Amino acid sequence: MPVLYSVALLICSNVFMTFAWYAHLKNHAASPWWMAALASWGIALFEYLLQVPANRIGYGVLNLSQLKIIQEVISLSVFIPFAVLYMDQPFKWDYVWAALCILGAVYFMFRG
Repeated sequence: MPVLYSVALLICSNVFMTFAWYAHLKNHAASPWWMAALASWGIALFEYLLQVPANRIGYGVLNLSQLKIIQEVISLSVFIPFAVLYMDQPFKWDYVWAALCILGAVYFMFRG
């Protein structure tokens, strides 16, 4: 059960972080960079309020490397829909190939 709680919190934290890092680029000319930075920091606070407990819950059940690779899988899984649906970027097969490479990394982190 701790792994499920950890993954759920990491998914939520990644949604916040993806918006903090990239959403300001959608209308980047609308405000100066420092306003975007302040807004991003505000959003990132919520990310950390979810990410820190997620890592604490997951650590011990998962080792550090496994926790990190789960984070990377979630990060890409959140980023692709964000890029396509929110940022209006075209879908690319490169997303699929990148996901397959990360799945290979998952294999190596979780094998025996």
